[in-house]
Amino acid sequence: MPSVDIVSDVDLQALDNAINNVKRETTSRYDFRNVKSEITLDRKEKKIHLESVDDVKVKAMTEMLIGQAVRFNLDPKCLDFGKMDATAQGEAEMEVKIKEGIAKETAQKIVKFIKSLKLKVEPAIQGEQLRVTGKSIDDLQEIMRQLKEQDYDIPLQFVNMKR
Repeated sequence: MPSVDIVSDVDLQALDNAINNVKRETTSRYDFRNVKSEITLDRKEKKIHLESVDDVKVKAMTEMLIGQAVRFNLDPKCLDFGKMDATAQGEAEMEVKIKEGIAKETAQKIVKFIKSLKLKVEPAIQGEQLRVTGKSIDDLQEIMRQLKEQDYDIPLQFVNMKR
């Protein structure tokens, strides 16, 4: 029986490459000359830490990060930008959380949407992913097409397509 898994994963290596490109870009841009700016990736906590002398520079770094993420085929929806904070030295910093996995509420919305399509498929929530099985591969492809048009505020990938 054909099936497909719907997941929301982030390629941390591609994200690390994007962050390294942002670091390189901040050292070469004229508005960042002689300015202490830092961007780091914590793989365990799945957070990105941005820090610079003022909030304008941090905003510029977030825009560079979004641009580099798109360049590395990462959906910017996987980045959850926190609010800007001031440090004790008068500098600005921001925490960016990396969203992975499909939350239970979002998974339930996706299942409800799939069932509303009235196709002969059976969606099932499995932890932080969904598995959709059906008799026809065409039905699964139609679901994939329909889900790409929806906005669930997380990037969706379709993996393990079995015929």
